[in-house]
Amino acid sequence: MKIIELTNTDFAMRHFLAPLLREGRARGHEMVGATTEGALLSPLRQEGFRVLPLPLYRDLSPRNQWAAFVALRDLFRAERPDLVHAHMPISGFLGRMAARAAGVPRIAYTCHGFLFNQPGSLLRRGAALAMEEVAGRVTDLFLTVSAEEARDARRLGIARHPIAIGNGRDPTVFRPDPEARAAFRASFGVPKDRVVVVIVSRLVRHKGHPELLAAMEQVPGTELWVVGDRLPSDHGAEIETAFATSSLGDRLRRLGYREDTAAVLAAADIFALPSHFEGLPMSVIEAMMSGLPVVGTDIRGPREQIVDGETGFLVPRRSVPSLAAALKRLAADAGLRAKMGAAGRSRACALFDERRIVRRTLDLLTGEESPSARE
Repeated sequence: MKIIELTNTDFAMRHFLAPLLREGRARGHEMVGATTEGALLSPLRQEGFRVLPLPLYRDLSPRNQWAAFVALRDLFRAERPDLVHAHMPISGFLGRMAARAAGVPRIAYTCHGFLFNQPGSLLRRGAALAMEEVAGRVTDLFLTVSAEEARDARRLGIARHPIAIGNGRDPTVFRPDPEARAAFRASFGVPKDRVVVVIVSRLVRHKGHPELLAAMEQVPGTELWVVGDRLPSDHGAEIETAFATSSLGDRLRRLGYREDTAAVLAAADIFALPSHFEGLPMSVIEAMMSGLPVVGTDIRGPREQIVDGETGFLVPRRSVPSLAAALKRLAADAGLRAKMGAAGRSRACALFDERRIVRRTLDLLTGEESPSARE
């Protein structure tokens, strides 16, 4: 079976879809990636995968999106895949419509968060809902990463049999690692007893960096590690001003994009992700598997991952005082951090194991499990 995995950025292809490409190839399928060109594709190509470049745009320009649709349709006609599996809202819509126009026999979609559930104008949210309704009619298999999004898809008539497939990470990679912790801290001159809060995400406003920076000012004696960069295609308000005006001083370390995220997490003590909206964040899974208590916002996605008061804390979106209070409580209590971290790892290994989720996804994509079997 020839399967094209389509997403909007090289970052998503490398960090979200690579395990699916590998599992599909191991089963004997021809797995092809399609996304925007970028440096993060090199490792996949070195593994022998074909990753085809496309002019995809993360904007609402009619001209840009028409060009992307035509490129997708032409690619599908030339490649003649048995299945197109699309991801992300805009590339997912265009990919499904282009696959239908090209006569692709089977079309699948994984929703990583609906645009109409994100903050925005009524016009924007209404247009996003209309797009999902239209594309849903040509979708043979409709997956979501969160259970709430699956319920929304069913309630709104977007899909008859939406399946919450989840997200996953490898618990043998993301795990408590005392040796990595000691080595990483030593490389930065961080004392063994210093409490470190870490955030791993793209540098975009809706991930809540300004709130986290403000909250950390109320948590003395700790430091904040910020892992991640802003993608070239990211849009929205810049957040550099928040970093520039922060009073954290040497309590703030900006680590940028890292390939050794597992070591960074092993070296930290608390994970924070005060996002305004999410799908089912991979970084929270990574942190839980690493044995960290997690402070996240009480929104779709994180509230399916974090058990408030057991594996971490859920706080209201955009609430600096609540975020600061949760961080201060964890920073002051090593026993609580250890207890919550252990509970979080146990939960993550049980619910978010990458191998199990990727295998089931391939079963559904290839028809080995019926989409309606669990309805």
